[in-house]
Amino acid sequence: MRGICGYATALAMLATPALANDSMAELKTGGLAYVRTGDISMEDEKLFISPTEVRVDYIFQNTSDKDVESVVAFPMPDIQGDIDSIVSIADSDADNFLDFTVTQDGKSITPTLQQSVTVAGIDMTAELKAHNIPLLPLSKATLDAVAKLPADVLEDWTARGLIADDEYDNDSQGMKHHPTPMWLLHTTYWWRTKFPAGAKISVQHRYKPSVGGTVAITFAGDGDYKKEQLKTYQAKYCMDDAFVKTAGKLSDASDKGGRGYTESWISYVLSTGANWSGPIKHFQLTVDKGSPDNYVSFCGSGVKKIGPTSFQMSAEDFSPEHDLDILILNAVSQN
Repeated sequence: MRGICGYATALAMLATPALANDSMAELKTGGLAYVRTGDISMEDEKLFISPTEVRVDYIFQNTSDKDVESVVAFPMPDIQGDIDSIVSIADSDADNFLDFTVTQDGKSITPTLQQSVTVAGIDMTAELKAHNIPLLPLSKATLDAVAKLPADVLEDWTARGLIADDEYDNDSQGMKHHPTPMWLLHTTYWWRTKFPAGAKISVQHRYKPSVGGTVAITFAGDGDYKKEQLKTYQAKYCMDDAFVKTAGKLSDASDKGGRGYTESWISYVLSTGANWSGPIKHFQLTVDKGSPDNYVSFCGSGVKKIGPTSFQMSAEDFSPEHDLDILILNAVSQN
C-alpha cells in the first residue's frame, strides 16, 4: 500500500478560529452496524469520502428462504465534554450533528434517535433529563442551561464529574466562573428493516464528516517533534517518499513567503463492514480531495487517479481489517 500524491483548496473548516494549539480533532465515523447473522450478505459497497460529504451505497442480499427482520443502526461518534474541546463539528447545537440521512430502495427512512450520557461509565442520562439539560455537551444551549442550575446542583454535579469549573473572561467584564459539561454523549440512529427471502435491497446513507486539521504542515522539516510526527504520519497515512518530499518543498516555500498549506484529517471506521455474513463481495472506495491544488495520502491497494481531484480503489471479497485515515494538504486560497 502506498500514499497518493495530487493537487486541492482550503477547506471550510479553516474558517473556524485557530485554537491554542492550532489544531482541530476529527471524529471517527463509519458505516452501518448490524446484528451479525449468517443470512444477510453485503453484495456491494460503494464508499465516497470527501472533506464535505460521505456517501455510502450498499446492496444487501438475504441468502435464506425466509424473510429476515432486524435492526440496522448508524452509530454516531461519541462526543466528550471538555474544557478545552478541539472537536470539529459543523453544527454543535444539533442532535444530528453530522446531518445523517438514510434511504432504502429509494425511500427515505426516518430513523429513531437514541442517546445517553455517561461519566466514568455510569449512566447519567436521567439526571440531565430531570433538570431539562440538553444532552449534547458542546452546544451553547447546554452551556446556557447548565449555567442556570441551582448552586446545590452545581456542587453535586461537580463532585460527580458531570461538570467542571472553567474560569475565563468572555465579555471584558473580568474573570468569571463557568460550569462546563464533562459528560460523554453516546448517539445512535437505528431503524427496523425487512430483508425479503432471497432478495436484494439497496441502502444509501449520507452525512458530513468531521474534519480535523492544523493551520500548517506539521511533519515537514527539522526538529525532534517533526521527525516523530513524520514517523506517525507515514504509518497512519501511508505517505510515500514522493509525498514527503513534496510536503517538504511546500513547507519550505511557505516559510519563505510562498503559498501556505494546511493539513486536514478524515477518519472512517471500515471495520463495521465486517458485521455482515462473509466478506464484502464488491467493494469500491473513492476519495476526493476537494480541488486540484491539494495533495492527498491514504492507505489503499491498487489506487488509481480517476479525475482531477479523485482517486479510487476496488476489491473483491473484501474483509476490512483496518480503519481508513486520510490526510489532505490544502492549498490556502491566494487573493
